[in-house]
Amino acid sequence: MGKNKAGNAKNSPRKKSGKAKFIILGIIAIVIIGVAAAVTSGADFKARDGSIDTTKGSPVLGSKSAPVTIIEFGDYQCPFCQRWNLDTKPLIEKNYIDAGKVKLIYMDFAFLGPDSIKAHAGSYCADEQGMYWKYHDFIYANQGHENDGWASAENIKSLASKLEGLDAGEFGKCLDSGKYEDRVRENKNIAMRNGASFHSDIYRDW
Repeated sequence: MGKNKAGNAKNSPRKKSGKAKFIILGIIAIVIIGVAAAVTSGADFKARDGSIDTTKGSPVLGSKSAPVTIIEFGDYQCPFCQRWNLDTKPLIEKNYIDAGKVKLIYMDFAFLGPDSIKAHAGSYCADEQGMYWKYHDFIYANQGHENDGWASAENIKSLASKLEGLDAGEFGKCLDSGKYEDRVRENKNIAMRNGASFHSDIYRDW
């Protein structure tokens, strides 16, 4: 596996020394089988070994046999992550994921406090109903300001009740149980063990 690189995001994708390096907004790491690139803004990412444990992350978006894997580390309260998910992810889905060239796995990097833990735990409650990615996109589309209460347990349940096809009662019971919160914390630990870190100065200036 190639050597990961990290950098602040500003410009569109480019190539460097024959290896793909995408520079985009969002707290993400892109891991390409055979060739690796890391991409971050507000966080640094540098893989410390040849693989990242994604077994506790999201369901795979795309074909499991796709030759390229994108691993995104994000926080549902993070505006950089929201921008990537609203502006860039749909283009990757259309041009690469739907074509079977790329698959995406989302890993929780819930660094913005206890509300982030609840918002991320909700993704796995939605997954119990086969709605992980619908919840994922819906939460980012309805993101408020960080730590202003929009991602509290009660507000997440209220938001989820508006998600078509989701059983809000079952979702609420699942969220209140707290059964996925340790999973979210472990994913954050996996990110940090692999070198993900948060740049508070960059984020503060947002």
